[in-house]
Amino acid sequence: MKKALSLILALTMVLSLLTACGGKKKEAPEVNLPKIDEIDLGTDYQDITATIKVLTNRTDIIDTVYARYAEEFHQLYPNITVVYEGITDYEESLNLRLPNGDWGDICFIPTTVAKSAMGDYFAVLGDMDTLDQRYQFIPDKSFDGKVYGIANGGNVEGVAYNKAVFEAAGYTSDQDKLDADPSLKPLPATPEAFLQCLQDIKDKTDAIPLYTNFAAKWPMGAWDAYIAVAALGDPDFRNYKIVHTANPFSKRSDGNGPYAVYNILYESVARGLVEKDPMSSDWEGCKGMINRGEIGCMVLGSWAVQQFREAGDRPEDVAYMPFPITVTNSEGTRVTAAGGNYSYAINKMADENQQLASMVYLKWLLEESTIFQDENCIPALKSAPMPDFLDDFAGIELLSNAAAPEGKEDEFDKVNLLSEVGINNDDYPDCTIVEHAILKDKTIDEIMDEWNQKWTSAQEELEMEILF
Repeated sequence: MKKALSLILALTMVLSLLTACGGKKKEAPEVNLPKIDEIDLGTDYQDITATIKVLTNRTDIIDTVYARYAEEFHQLYPNITVVYEGITDYEESLNLRLPNGDWGDICFIPTTVAKSAMGDYFAVLGDMDTLDQRYQFIPDKSFDGKVYGIANGGNVEGVAYNKAVFEAAGYTSDQDKLDADPSLKPLPATPEAFLQCLQDIKDKTDAIPLYTNFAAKWPMGAWDAYIAVAALGDPDFRNYKIVHTANPFSKRSDGNGPYAVYNILYESVARGLVEKDPMSSDWEGCKGMINRGEIGCMVLGSWAVQQFREAGDRPEDVAYMPFPITVTNSEGTRVTAAGGNYSYAINKMADENQQLASMVYLKWLLEESTIFQDENCIPALKSAPMPDFLDDFAGIELLSNAAAPEGKEDEFDKVNLLSEVGINNDDYPDCTIVEHAILKDKTIDEIMDEWNQKWTSAQEELEMEILF
């Protein structure tokens, strides 16, 4: 298993380097592209004739939901045809296809593309200051004041759970039930309470307390998203402070921070509170399992809720709760993290008609389609209403990662890549936590010490100033 994971890491890092370096094979055409906020849908560019290809990882809905979007848009722009290509191994495939520029017209930006390299592959959609007023999560895919990608909606970073399983174990978010039955407990809000909740699920039900989805690998990377705002309440940590923090993965006296997040994962596995054989876990199968109450919870972004609800006959049992670390703002209000999904981008190597048609379709998709209702996620438009699945987040402030200071936008990518810690762009480090917890050959402290050493070495080599 170690050898296989090592090969995965080696391949991922090579692909990351290739992507970051930007090995283009042809020059980008001269294109007079409008900014996305300047387009008047239904009026502008009605004379454009084009067929555009959209790449997606959602292979399950190409012939249904996405086909409907293409048809609805075609009615508004009859000269533009939209076709979708579904890719199962999305990240790996895109890393190989991006450099030659012939991959299509619209894609989701792979997580391995460094911010400083986005301009090598993608067209500018507008100015960050302007689009940040209109759309959610704009800093995520912006560099040097220019926007290269806009998130396909967003997620709250919490835990998908089965309400019936939790209630059978003695936990509920229903205040009336809590008032009526003193034996019930509220949803866990600390790592210790969460681990006890998992133990209670194991002891009192037949459900798997926490499903890791280790075999699929990519779901493991979800844990990285929780180490900043959800664990610290600090929007500046992820893109800036972590680069200038000494030993950011060390255990903190307040019980919060990155260590606390990864320790939940480690302890869940070490205590036998996950699937019996993580190597045999099944991503597609787990959707129906949590719907039926065979799984207690999964640590995934809120995008997963709709898929879990659609996977069986008990959609009302699937809910979403805040990640079990409690941090507050200066006013004492609990805060947690919200972040963008994959971000749409337009191929700068496509010809002018293709790019213009793509810009029009992208604006329609973000502002006029039903994509956010269909996927039950936070809309891209800041003016749009929030989804109702966030009932358990009432009274909690949602914060997203802030942009790094001007001129420092690529510092995180540099340290993250050089250190090989791989936060949020490589599932290998999170997988090693599970591996070591199963084998019990390393403690979480030893793992975090290794990450600190790697991070420190990268900081020193890149001459990053330690400020925190």
